[in-house]
Amino acid sequence: MKLKFIIVIQTLALLCSTGGNVLAQDDINDHRSCGNCGMDRKAYGFSRMLVQYEDGAVVGACSLHCAVVELDANAGRTVKFLFVADRDTRTLLEADKATWVVGGRKRGVMTEQPTWAFQSKEGAEAFIKAYGGKIVTWAEALAASRDEIALKSR
Repeated sequence: MKLKFIIVIQTLALLCSTGGNVLAQDDINDHRSCGNCGMDRKAYGFSRMLVQYEDGAVVGACSLHCAVVELDANAGRTVKFLFVADRDTRTLLEADKATWVVGGRKRGVMTEQPTWAFQSKEGAEAFIKAYGGKIVTWAEALAASRDEIALKSR
């Protein structure tokens, strides 16, 4: 009995320490279509994002562009987690912990200025060597997407 209790406590601690990322990996099954444009998030699994609000609502997006549209349309809501797919492995990670690449010859998703997330700096550097672009911070990637959206809406 004591061993079962310890296993349950350790499992709960593990789930809590991952920041919801364990549950986020099943996002395509729960959110197959982009909440903004309707594109198939499985087909664009390499660029997908997942927004989880403090109130428990979760929205899947196919790209940074569509995630920014979602966030800006709900500016009064508190975001609990914001996940992005690693370009190479399609594994979700927290957007602010990713290494971001802007630009390059690889066509972007829902954008004229490609923006990609990588789990490691080495992955980003390998991408840049093959396709060009530059490493930027999360804040810079977010600002670039917002700037492009603002230009298109004029």
